[in-house]
Amino acid sequence: MTEEQRLEEFQRKIDSGEKIEPKDWMPESYRKNLIRMISQHAHSEIVGMLPEGNWITRAPSLRRKLILLAKIQDEAGHGLYLYSAAETLGASREELLENLHTGKAKYSSIFNYPTLTWADIGAIGWLVDGAAMVNQVSLIKTSYGPYSRAMVRICKEEAFHNRQGYEIIAELCNGTPEQKQMAQDALDRWWWPAIQMFGPEDTKSTHFEESMKWKIKAESNESLRQKFINMTVPQAEARGLKIPDPNLVFYPETKTYTYGEVDWNEFFNVIQGNGPMNKQRVRARKKAHDDGKWVREAATAYAKKKSKQSAA
Repeated sequence: MTEEQRLEEFQRKIDSGEKIEPKDWMPESYRKNLIRMISQHAHSEIVGMLPEGNWITRAPSLRRKLILLAKIQDEAGHGLYLYSAAETLGASREELLENLHTGKAKYSSIFNYPTLTWADIGAIGWLVDGAAMVNQVSLIKTSYGPYSRAMVRICKEEAFHNRQGYEIIAELCNGTPEQKQMAQDALDRWWWPAIQMFGPEDTKSTHFEESMKWKIKAESNESLRQKFINMTVPQAEARGLKIPDPNLVFYPETKTYTYGEVDWNEFFNVIQGNGPMNKQRVRARKKAHDDGKWVREAATAYAKKKSKQSAA
């Protein structure tokens, strides 16, 4: 087949809803776009463990500690699924992690904000994991098979994370005035970073047209952001919380909200490494990677030994 015929056949499979598998032919730009997207997703999962890990020893009860530990463990598992999916495209895990540790690769900007109170753990589960869930449910329909299948399990676990976070917020709202104010304060600080998680308008992205044509993405950033807002605002109102957006307006005829202008200058400033916790997050991830070197070396040595024994 000629290159043009390969492209036509590839597009036919995409348009018919077939999944692209690792051994299938694919355009190089499709492969690179997926590696970029999946690796950023994987990096976000493992960096996202850090803001919550800060509260394991300070959880208000044993039950809360156990739930938080389970959630953080899930995030590590999500990173594993996603790095494995990226490896099926020919990416090296060592290279992916090196790109993260050197700042060459990006991760979700929201994990560069500090968790100041226990209410922040609730806000992360409710808002951050809620936004992630909206995005990841859409990614179940992505055209690349390993990524799509990883999303099925990840979305089930993100739903648990979202409920866990909202339960924390609900309990605080049902508590003392000080506890409810703590929940409101967390909402005030995390709302706009959560809105920014979906990224700016797709027209500003150099990858958008290809991503939609090849069904790497199933929906636009703006469509996903609107779904999140429509889902989350009633949840806040049910707990007597106020969304920190004076321009938020509900239209009953369309059952949707319009919202205020997003501060994209802040978003890009954080992405470029100037957020409150950027340096600390990368430093903590690199230290954890370096500290675990002996474990990886021991596991590799053991695997080689078992392989030789099997061959003998």
